[in-house]
Amino acid sequence: MTRPKTTSKSTTPRKSRPLGCVAFVGAGPGDPELLTVRAVELLAKADVVVTESQDADFVRRFCRDDVEVVDGSLGDDGQPLSHAVRARLVVKAAKSGGSVVRLLDGDPFLYATGSEEAVGCAKAGIPFEVVPGVSSITAVPAYAGIPLTSAKHREVRVVNVAEGIRSSADWSSIAAGTATLVLLSATQVIGDVAKALIAAGRSPETPVAMTQLGTTTSQRTVTSTLERIAADVKAAKLAPPTITVVGDTVVLRETLSWFETKSLFGWRVLVPRTKEQAGALSDRLRAYGAVPEEVPTIAVEPPRTPQQMERAIKGLVTGRYEWVAFTSRNAVKAVRERFEEYGLDARAFAGIKVAAVGEQTAADLLAWGIKPDLVPSGEQSAAGLLEDWPPYDAVFDPIDRVFLPRADIATENLVAGLVERGWEVDDVTAYRTVRAAPPAAPIREAIKSGGYDAVVFTSSSTVRNLVGIAGKPHPSTVIACIGPATAKTAEEHGLRVDVLAPSPSVPDLAAALSEYGASVRAAAVAAGEPVLRPSQKRATARRKAT
Repeated sequence: MTRPKTTSKSTTPRKSRPLGCVAFVGAGPGDPELLTVRAVELLAKADVVVTESQDADFVRRFCRDDVEVVDGSLGDDGQPLSHAVRARLVVKAAKSGGSVVRLLDGDPFLYATGSEEAVGCAKAGIPFEVVPGVSSITAVPAYAGIPLTSAKHREVRVVNVAEGIRSSADWSSIAAGTATLVLLSATQVIGDVAKALIAAGRSPETPVAMTQLGTTTSQRTVTSTLERIAADVKAAKLAPPTITVVGDTVVLRETLSWFETKSLFGWRVLVPRTKEQAGALSDRLRAYGAVPEEVPTIAVEPPRTPQQMERAIKGLVTGRYEWVAFTSRNAVKAVRERFEEYGLDARAFAGIKVAAVGEQTAADLLAWGIKPDLVPSGEQSAAGLLEDWPPYDAVFDPIDRVFLPRADIATENLVAGLVERGWEVDDVTAYRTVRAAPPAAPIREAIKSGGYDAVVFTSSSTVRNLVGIAGKPHPSTVIACIGPATAKTAEEHGLRVDVLAPSPSVPDLAAALSEYGASVRAAAVAAGEPVLRPSQKRATARRKAT
């Protein structure tokens, strides 16, 4: 009898792709600065981020450039996704084997879909963690300057009134006593809710505050009473999302309002800089309540012929120079990149004196591990650097040569001044600055029509390039300049300079614009007029003219 043939099978198990992990992260109520340390850490490591209503730019502020952003709010048909579909999105992303962050508004487990989506991960065997977020229930009133409790009022009740006046709601219990009430989803039903609270025993004169888009620079708060809140909200045209506070603690807003009274609150400020350098200035402006919009006007590119830089770097390593002078952050970046190409590091600067034109440039050098020997004691500019530069001394200076890596369009004043002091200068083009492409049409229109409240210029080239690619800012726009040379260029282009930094540095420029904004606010308050931003004054004047 012939035996059937058998086929041998490999006993080697098939390799399966390891599952990824999911972090359900609370994004907080809107202000990116309210993210927790753990949330920022996870976003920085994420391979995939599944968002909710956050802008992609908000996500990318904390993530790697190559992160994949998945919109978890709307489907291809433009309709909101269900909890089940969102859960499948998250599970699918995790099965790719990467690190997934599911970013949810507020807190993942408080009035959010985080728990339902986490159940989906548990059923699929995918490990997950939950990172609590700051809740809008407490954050929005705090940003509106309204405490939820006081020495006389210790109780807080949170009520979701999305369904309006329901027959099952016990309004007598809700309105009882003097507890502070935090109402969620009350924008459209505030009139009915106010009537129910009055009918249940609350005084018609009970203070009420409704805050729209809380913790963001678009925040608006309307204060009123139970009797008048519906009419006042309608007149102010408030729209969701809002948080409403009912109770006597609302009156403390008049004293404790700190966010909406910032000097530049809500100001739309144009920041025309190179992309790499805009961050520090934008952060400063945000601290004063502004909404910075970064528009690249200058692109930084390598020199057309790199041989000059190559010879200079070789000379630096072999002891050709006594000094290296950095007159910009871009110069530090260019030299550092070339060092890394050659496998060098900061140790190559041993025995060489280093000068930095200002604090920001010095900070970049310190981050590289190099402590500058010279930073101007006065004006932070090439002129200030030259003023403090020591003359060449043949006895104490074994080498008489300075390496000066700069932009291709840099002026010759520093070189001439160093030569007068007895130094030989290798003036090397480390990078080129070229005009960036024009911004999008809506930005160009906003620049010309007064849609921006202010523009901050940090160099003469930013003035020339912005006017060249987008046109002149409208006369109603506040013009702020970092120093006299930049201001002179602005005036030559027909611009009125309103703000001049006391010294040419990013912190002083932002602070000077803040002081200007504070003076505008103070003048309006003293005159009993509404506090309007420059763009709002322009719009108001246009409506009156019409």
